[in-house]
Amino acid sequence: MNIFFNRGYAKLWLASGASALGDGVTVAAGPLLMASISHDPAVVAGAAFAQQLPWLLFSLFSGVLVDRLDRRMIIGAVSILRTAVMGGLAVLVWQGWATVPVVFAAVFLIGTGATLSDNAGQAFLPAVVDDDVLPRANAGLSGVRMACSQFGGPPLGGWLFAVAAAVPFGVDAVCFALGSLLVFSVRLRPQEAAAPVADPAPRPSVWQEMAEGCRWLWNHQALRMLAVTMALMNLTYGGTYAIYVLYARERLGLTGVGYGVLLATMAVGGLAGTAVVGRLMARFGSVTLLRCGLVVETLTHLVLALTRSPGVAMVTMVLFGAHAAIWGVLGVTLRQRATPAELRGRINSVYMLFSMGGGAIGALAGGFVARGLGITGPFWIAFAAMSLLTPAAWRSITSSAFTPERVPVPVLD
Repeated sequence: MNIFFNRGYAKLWLASGASALGDGVTVAAGPLLMASISHDPAVVAGAAFAQQLPWLLFSLFSGVLVDRLDRRMIIGAVSILRTAVMGGLAVLVWQGWATVPVVFAAVFLIGTGATLSDNAGQAFLPAVVDDDVLPRANAGLSGVRMACSQFGGPPLGGWLFAVAAAVPFGVDAVCFALGSLLVFSVRLRPQEAAAPVADPAPRPSVWQEMAEGCRWLWNHQALRMLAVTMALMNLTYGGTYAIYVLYARERLGLTGVGYGVLLATMAVGGLAGTAVVGRLMARFGSVTLLRCGLVVETLTHLVLALTRSPGVAMVTMVLFGAHAAIWGVLGVTLRQRATPAELRGRINSVYMLFSMGGGAIGALAGGFVARGLGITGPFWIAFAAMSLLTPAAWRSITSSAFTPERVPVPVLD
């Protein structure tokens, strides 16, 4: 049966698309705004770090909230918060009051909201669709997010910024508002909507629940391995992505619109990856796909360090996008299937602390590396690091690691 016959999933899919389109517009417009304020690579990269810093600060706490509160309400409320933040930033840019501290504060608030909404979205999906269609449901959400945030949004954001610097941020605010309306209207599966039986036992403290999630993930071999590997991969990728806007201009000679197109090429591969991930899993298995992804990521940094051709860079980003989409679908599906419903928020939060935290640290380091070693410095460092990580992770990604496990929830004292 077509998964879109599920009206709740269809609304969630549309909400994800609307929010992702706003994100994509800002993905291009935000760095362009920073580059118009400062030409210092460390300052430009600092905006990416400020947006990802909340994952280091609040991820574990957000996971506890996602497990304690209504996940649908969390997603909708955060969308409203994002609407207010981006609408305010649009007004400040329009009035010429956008400074480095103002932009840093805005992206920090957006990143803080993401620690809740991204986590809640992954934990919420199994309450909307049946387990047997989770891979298709995740692929569908991944596809629409890539189509909007990486394919449609960045070129649109680059063009809107050229029209008027404030416009893309206003468009982002409207997209978030539409997403919140759609999420609030999503209905759960009947068995999920039933009122839970009250637990007479006192609830553990926030710190105890954080520790419970950390211990559970660390005791799960496959999830632990993916979390650590993603942290290291995002550490290298974050260092390059944070200075892409300067790399595109200084190394490839691209304009603002060209920079948006460069970002969009990754979505072409991402859409292809989400479209074929199910067939690839059936044909080759998760282990082969994950190992191939390590090689693709390593070679991506090498090619981008060497080339001055926009065409070569765009083809490389297509392949990278396909790898990123396949890794994403495999990882989130494994977490959703392996994790008990009452722990999904906390397990997601620990995983994202590793993955997004690695990206945040990489973004901070990338700007200083580019300042000291030149605009290709972060790419060479990333290639060297991935050359060391790939053989180590290759040995950890085995069939036995992905054998279904039943890990007991730790008993708290």
